[in-house]
Amino acid sequence: MPLALLALAVGAFGLGTTEFVMMGLLPDVAGDLHISIPAAGHLVSAYALGVVVGAPLLAALTARLPRRRVLISLMALFVAGNALSALAPGYDSLLAARFLSGLPHGAFFGVGAVVATNLVAPERKARSVSLMFMGLTVANIAGVPVATLMGQHLGWRATFLGVSLIGVAAMAAVFFLIHPTHTPAPTAGLRGELSALRSLPVWLALATTVVGFGALFSAYSYITPMLTDAAGYADSNVTLLLALFGVGATIGNLVGGRLADHAMRGTLFGGLVSMVAVLLLFPVLMRAEWSAAVAVVLLGVAAFITGSPLQLMVMERASAGPSLASSANQAAFNLANAGGAWIGGVALAAGFGVTSPALAGAALAVLGLGVASVAYAVDRRRVAPAPGHVRVVASHVPEPAETVHS
Repeated sequence: MPLALLALAVGAFGLGTTEFVMMGLLPDVAGDLHISIPAAGHLVSAYALGVVVGAPLLAALTARLPRRRVLISLMALFVAGNALSALAPGYDSLLAARFLSGLPHGAFFGVGAVVATNLVAPERKARSVSLMFMGLTVANIAGVPVATLMGQHLGWRATFLGVSLIGVAAMAAVFFLIHPTHTPAPTAGLRGELSALRSLPVWLALATTVVGFGALFSAYSYITPMLTDAAGYADSNVTLLLALFGVGATIGNLVGGRLADHAMRGTLFGGLVSMVAVLLLFPVLMRAEWSAAVAVVLLGVAAFITGSPLQLMVMERASAGPSLASSANQAAFNLANAGGAWIGGVALAAGFGVTSPALAGAALAVLGLGVASVAYAVDRRRVAPAPGHVRVVASHVPEPAETVHS
C-alpha cells in the first residue's frame, strides 16, 4: 500500500476527532458560555448539518479541479473552522464556526476515497478505502479521549486549536506524499458527476448506507445510559468503554476492507447480518459488566465491516463521476446518524427499556438487508453481455451436399 494513503488517514483522523470530541466537551462549553446542555448539544448538530450541506456542494463546486488541490483546500477550510471555533466570542459565533468546520468533512472523505482507489491496483480498492477510514476509527481510540482531556485541563478552546494543528499536518502530508500525477482533474466535470446521481443503483446504495448505519447510531447514541443503567458501570468508566468501541471499529474496518476486495457484496451482507445478531443480543449482554464491554467491541466490529464496501459500492455504481456520489455517501452517513438517534430515542421515550434502542437498531439493520437485496436484484437485471460476446442460438443447419467425383 502506498505511503500516500497515510496523508488521507491523517486528514481523516483530524476530521474524526473534531466531529466526536464535542460530546465530551459539552459540560465545559456550556459552563463557559453560560448556556444549557441541550443548547450546547446543538453544536453537535451544527457540525452534522455542515457535513450534509457541504458534502455534495463542495464536491460539485470542485468537480473540475485537480484532486490534490481539492484535498488541500478542504483541509484549509477545516483548519479555519476549528481556529474560529477556538476564538469564538460567544455561542452564536461558535455555532457558525462548527457549521463551517463540518462543510469539508464529507467532501474530503468522498474525494479522498476516489484518490485512494486510484493509488492502488483494482484488487486492492476496498483495502485502500479502509486504510483512509482507519484515521476516523483511530480518532475514537486516541484522538477523542486525548482531545477531551486537553479540553478539561487546558480549556475547550485549546482542544480546537490542537485539532487545527492536526489539519495543518494533514495539509502538509497531502502536499508531500500525494504526487500531482496521481490526482489529475476529473474529465467528467460537473455534468458527468450530476449524471451519475440519476442512476437507480446509486440511490439504492446510498439508501443502504442511511438505513444500515442508522442501525448503528440507533444504539450507539444511547450507549452511555445502557452501560450505566443496565450494565452498572460508573460514569467515569464510559470514556474507556467508548475507546473499546473505537478498537472494534478499527478491527471491523480493516477486516471489511480486506474481505470486500474478494467479495464486496458478500462482505456487505455479512456485516449487516452481524449487526442484526449483535443488536439483538444487546439486552442480554448488557446484564453484566464484562459482557457489556464485549458488546461494545462487537458493535464496532459489525458496523464498520460494512463501511468500505458501502463506500466502494456507491463509487462503482457512479463510475462515470464518482466524486460527487462518494461525497454524497458521507452525507448519507450523517443522515444515518441523525435518523438512527431519533428512532432510538422514540423507542426509549415509549418506555420499552434502556436497551430498546438496540432492538430498534436491529430492525433497521433488517431493513438495510432488504434495501441491499433490492439493490442486488436491480444490479443483476442491469448486467449486460460482455462486449464482443455473441449469444449463440442453436438451430438446424443442413449439412453441405457431398461432392461427387466422376
